[in-house]
Amino acid sequence: MRTSTSIQSGPVYLALPSAQPEPVSGCRHCLGLAVRRTNALSSGDYSKATDTNVLLRAHLRDAHGGDR
Repeated sequence: MRTSTSIQSGPVYLALPSAQPEPVSGCRHCLGLAVRRTNALSSGDYSKATDTNVLLRAHLRDAHGGDR
């Protein structure tokens, strides 16, 4: 019977997480998403905070012409 082994060939390099997107001043939708992210972080729900960052980045791209 043949057994296989897996050997890592070299080090693994991980990037730092990207910075959190910043809401646009005066935009109610941005503010709502920023509040949702803050609430998620304060309760330790990092998955929800990440999901909210994705939504905020999409909103920034679609409504404000970019990620800030």
